[in-house]
Formats: sequence, structure tokens, C-alpha cells
Amino acid sequence: MAVLEKGSKKLLNAWAFYDWANSVYSLVIASAVFPIFYGALFRKAGIDTVSVFGGEIERAPLISYTTSLAFVFIALVTPLVSGIADYIGNKRVFMKFFCYLGGVSCIGLYWFSLDNIYFSLLCYFFGLVGFWVSFAINNSYLPDVAFEHQQDKISAKGFSLGYAGSVLLLLINLVMVMKPDLFGITSDDPNNPAEIRAMKISFVTVGIWWMIFSQYTFFHLPKGNKKENASGKNNVIFNGFKELKLVWNQLLDQPKLKRYLVAFFVYSMAVQTVMLIATYFGEEEINWGTDDERTMGLIISILLIQVIAIFGALVTARASKKYGNVNTLIVINILWVSICVYAYFLITPTDFYIAAACVGIVMGGIQALSRSTYSKFLPETKDTTSFFSFYDVAEKVGIVIGTFIYGFIAQITGSMRNAILFLIVFFLAGVFLLTRVLKISK
Repeated sequence: MAVLEKGSKKLLNAWAFYDWANSVYSLVIASAVFPIFYGALFRKAGIDTVSVFGGEIERAPLISYTTSLAFVFIALVTPLVSGIADYIGNKRVFMKFFCYLGGVSCIGLYWFSLDNIYFSLLCYFFGLVGFWVSFAINNSYLPDVAFEHQQDKISAKGFSLGYAGSVLLLLINLVMVMKPDLFGITSDDPNNPAEIRAMKISFVTVGIWWMIFSQYTFFHLPKGNKKENASGKNNVIFNGFKELKLVWNQLLDQPKLKRYLVAFFVYSMAVQTVMLIATYFGEEEINWGTDDERTMGLIISILLIQVIAIFGALVTARASKKYGNVNTLIVINILWVSICVYAYFLITPTDFYIAAACVGIVMGGIQALSRSTYSKFLPETKDTTSFFSFYDVAEKVGIVIGTFIYGFIAQITGSMRNAILFLIVFFLAGVFLLTRVLKISK
């Protein structure tokens, strides 16, 4: 197979298409169907706690702790993968491995049950790991496949494809859940009704979709670059951590990149926390009425975010071209502050829908632009894996800190609303830190 030239349309489209393949996980599993399925599982069993490792734990902390542990693992394994990829000069093989790990784990969620809680949580755990690590590797390809002037546009296109693909599959899954008989899904077991079976089947569709559509990306992406001075194979396990240290040392000579990374770490902490807790906030704090109205309302809100985010990412890319990346990110962070202030006072479903629409506008934009801005600020190097490993480790550590602080404040105050206040602080800090980036010309 001929190697595609950097910047070629086919190579750029193949890279962006991975977002179409894997984003179904972040929507169907992380945001929509799985949270609803998880809550229904406990309600059907008539319990609020489950026995794990000899102790009783409530359902919300259980999935929260599993998520946090997964992100700690992700933060540790990403540099390991980076080091080995540098040594063998093939990061595509790792991207494939974690893609398939995530896809198979999604299929494994079909057997998620409270009686089989350890296997169930492992599938959830490795689904997270597969998604985030493969996504991190795909991010590291951006400067390899696109020239600087192409990166904003293709990064936005990737996120837009991801939102479009995930909405398409979610709509199919929602019809399955609401009208299971149309798909021949039936059940005589009151503890495993047809709608629950449909949810389980939706997890299988996510895994299959993810693995099948990723093949186009894998077929065209290059293997990656072998680092010429990579350590010998006896030290391959620690190469990634050494590379992170080297990246940190290089930041001393890259003040603009260093300041941007600090700003990204702070505001991304808040962005990712919002994305992870939005559904749970809406479920607990909004007066939906009946359980069915709550389920439908949350699903509509999630779809609203995804559809609007498609346009948000594209509009942000155009704004960055006209006004500059950092200036655009500053405006987006200010908009996030406004959304958080509004969210503090949410009560009705209409309020939540308005907030969801606003989140959609800024969510896709800030993710796509953050990725491409980092890529633009990188020094001339073939070692893009290590630099993006550093980027992703910073993001994951931020997620662990952000979700912990949010949960801690919600726990001690007894309200998730109060936890929103700390998000405002982080977005304001992000604005200040981004203004410091502007003060450095190079």
C-alpha cells in the first residue's frame, strides 16, 4: 500500500474518520444509554447498594470510583504506550489494540449484572481505557498528517463527524429501547424486560460500530516515527516516562507552549467534569415529573448537545481563523462561565434544554480548538507521540482532580449545584492564563 502524503485529502479524512468510529462510545455508553441502564438495573432489583470487596457501596459512588480509577490507569498507561511506540516506531498497532479492547469491552457490557459485578465493572473500566488511550494516540497523529494551516479545520471536522455518527447510532438505539418489538426484541422475564435487553444490545452495536468503522482509519494512517535515540529495549517500559520528563524539560525553552499547557490543564479540568456529570446533574436536580419523562428529557438534552456541537465545532474553527486560536478560546471560556452561572439556577426541563443547547455550542468548539492549538505550538519534532502523551496525561490528571473536587463539594454540601461554583473559578482562571499566552509572541 502506498503511503499517503502529509496533508493529502484522503489521509486527513481517514484521520478524522476515527472520531466517527469511536465517538459512539462517549455518547451511547458514557452519556446516554448506559447511565439510564445502570440506574434501571438497581431500581429493578429494588436496592441502592451492592456488595463489593467485602463492603456495601451505593450505586453512584461505585460507578464514580470506577471511573476515577480508570482515568488514573489511563494517565499511567499512556506514557508507557508512548515509550514503547517510540522504540518500535509503530503507534498504529497500539491504537488498534486499544480500539479493539474498548470495542470488545462494550460488547461485554451485554452481560452487565449486579450478580456478576466484578466482570461487569471490568468491562466498563476497559471500555473507558480503550476509548481514551486510542483517542490519545489518534490525537498524536494530527501534526503527522496535517500541516499547521490545516489543523484547525480537520480537527473540527473530526469532532463534527464524531457528533454526527454518534447521534445516528443513538437514534437507532433509542428506537430499539422505546419500541423493542420493532426489532424482534421480546422478554418474558420481569427482571430483564424487553427495554433492558434492548439497552444491552445497544452496547453490542457500539462495539461493532467502533471496530468496523475504525478500519478505514487504520488502513490509511502511517505506522508512526521511530525515535532515533530511543532507549534500548531493556528500558522500554520506562521510555514513556523518560519522554514525559524530556518534554517537560523542553517546555523551559518553549514558554508559549508551557503557558498554554497550564491554561489548558485548568480549563479542561472544568470542561471534562461538566461532560462527565451533566447527565447525573440533570437527573438529580431537575423537576422532570415521572421517571419516563426524566428518561426522555435527558435523552433529548443529550441529542440536543450533540447536534448543536457539530455546528459549534465548525463555527469555532472559522472564528479561530479570523481572530486567532487563543482569542477564540478566551471567548469560549467566558461563555462557559455564563453557562455555569445559569446552570446554578436551573429548575425546570426547559431551563435544562436551554443549558444543553448552550453547552453544545461551546463543547465541540473548545475540544477541537484545544487539540489543534496545542499541535500548532509544538516545536519542530518527529516525536509527536511523546508530546501528545504529555497533553493527554495532563488532561486525564485534570479529570481525576476535577471530578474528585466536584464530588467532594457535592457530598459535603449536599447539593450538586454548589459544586458548579468551583467550575466557574476554573473557567475564570483559564481566561486569565490564556491572556498570558497572548503576551508571548513566540
